[in-house]
Amino acid sequence: MKLLYFAWLRTRIGRGEEDIEPPPEVATVADLLAWLAARGAGYAEALARPDLVRVAVNQEFAGPDTLVHAGDEIALFPPVTGG
Repeated sequence: MKLLYFAWLRTRIGRGEEDIEPPPEVATVADLLAWLAARGAGYAEALARPDLVRVAVNQEFAGPDTLVHAGDEIALFPPVTGG
């Protein structure tokens, strides 16, 4: 699974992308975010408010119940605001 981090998520986590193999119990976007938040201080800080994190699975917006699979590309980014 390839993870891409954008904007302040990238800054807090300390990297723009990584390849991971989450455990089998990670089945949904919500599971993935919870698992990532437990990986360390930067992840915990970045994902402390999962409601502020937008997720795309294979370049399509995804909700917390969206299934994730090995080989997926998961992008995490903040909400976009206009002005």
